[in-house]
Amino acid sequence: MAQEIEAKFRVDAHEPIRQELHGCSARGLGTIIERNRIYDRPDASLRKAGCGLRVRACFDLHGSLKSATMTFKGPVAPGAFKSREEIETSLTDPGAAAELFERLGFLPVLVFEKKRESWRLGSCRVELDEVPQLGLFVEIEGPTELDICQVRDRIGLADVAHEKASYAGLLLNYCADHGITNPVFSIENA
Repeated sequence: MAQEIEAKFRVDAHEPIRQELHGCSARGLGTIIERNRIYDRPDASLRKAGCGLRVRACFDLHGSLKSATMTFKGPVAPGAFKSREEIETSLTDPGAAAELFERLGFLPVLVFEKKRESWRLGSCRVELDEVPQLGLFVEIEGPTELDICQVRDRIGLADVAHEKASYAGLLLNYCADHGITNPVFSIENA
């Protein structure tokens, strides 16, 4: 069982962050499109408990499948940044996993894509994310809150408030505010 520790920051543009990453000799890891399918029980008990169940497929910019995972996320633990249990395994067939969840009675409550440009800086991953309906974000994931703070400061985000909610949570709140049912958000329609 792994513990995910991350901080997410809403930004107006990625280019200033990208320049800082270059200046810090961060290593670019590439850009992908993620397709995330979020599941819950019919009574929404996973979301009510602060948990999440996801099937994610990652595609290169030409549409070829690069990787896929199935992930359970536990409730957020107390702390300065978002920290939660994460159990994840690789998949060879994300469609079969989605069908399996649905046969087990889980419902797809949200489908969304995001464009993600990944970087490595020290012991942290820095993600430049574009999420339909939500905008641009920088996500820093690392082994400790101190590591995340050091990277945050190095790339010029020390004075930017972090967002504790997940993208799924933010999008589900957006749907509730806008009366959207059966939400599907594509990066192409952003």
